[in-house]
Amino acid sequence: MTSLPKFVEFHEEGPREGFQFEKTLFPLEKRLALIDALAQTGVSQIQVASFVHPKVVPQMADTEELFARLKPRPGIAYTGLWLNERGFERALKVPNITLQGGLNFYASDAFSRMNNNRSAIEVRDAQRAWVLLYADAGVPLETAHIMTAFGCNLEGAIATSKVTSLVRWIADLCHDLDIKLPKIYLCDTVGWAAPNTIRRMVDAVREIVPEARIGLHLHDTRGLGAANFFAALEMGIDLFDSSVAGLGGCPFCGHSSAAAGNICTEDMVFMCHELGIETGINLEALIEAAQLAESIFGKTLTGHVMHAGSLKNFRNAKQLAAV
Repeated sequence: MTSLPKFVEFHEEGPREGFQFEKTLFPLEKRLALIDALAQTGVSQIQVASFVHPKVVPQMADTEELFARLKPRPGIAYTGLWLNERGFERALKVPNITLQGGLNFYASDAFSRMNNNRSAIEVRDAQRAWVLLYADAGVPLETAHIMTAFGCNLEGAIATSKVTSLVRWIADLCHDLDIKLPKIYLCDTVGWAAPNTIRRMVDAVREIVPEARIGLHLHDTRGLGAANFFAALEMGIDLFDSSVAGLGGCPFCGHSSAAAGNICTEDMVFMCHELGIETGINLEALIEAAQLAESIFGKTLTGHVMHAGSLKNFRNAKQLAAV
């Protein structure tokens, strides 16, 4: 265990994860309203949509129009997700997008075949071409995501060696091409992680690439999201994907639509603030954004702080009473 970080960076994924996971098609106006509300909270990055085939994910069919109608706020990265070259070509053409190159890997071969129709090895080997494609397009390589890093509903628990072999491959690739090692995200794609596996996997990756910045993409599928987040904080991790109000999930992993999604941004920000960790985020504004999301989705969402409120008003009342 290392000391807690002094500052934690959150990459907000609710606008993509949440709307993509739902079967309902929401009007662009509502999606844009949530994105703008999040932009007023102090988050540094918002993943607003994905460039995927509309027949597979019809909820993202209007991604180009969404980006065109964005009203970006300074200092915020508005990003998108693509899984193939066609999606990247679409992303290159839209306005208001912050292009960030990402590599994608699968620790589970079964999940890779279901999600990408290719083996994990085939996906891995294709990433070299992606590095060159990003370089040709002038897009910086920012991240490498290792999906199903902790377990898979189709394949079971994932051996640490599967993840570390991918990390070694990434490190060797960057060395061969003389490029900077990207941020390495360990992704609990379908909710298998526990605090002990978080610690073990982070330790194993750090042993191989001590210079890398490690991020975590965590889900709260089985209720361990906050515990896993805290375990990661104890390991000094300072970079997380999260979703406002706990939106999202994985549409390809066999969970019911009622399953919890990503770790909830406002709940994790609240934890950080209670621990004395800075985030640069206005928690009260984030709670308002979460409540807006609940109104848009028309159902009770899984966040806790959005319903209970922060402790700000209670503390203020105690302070006034003491005067």
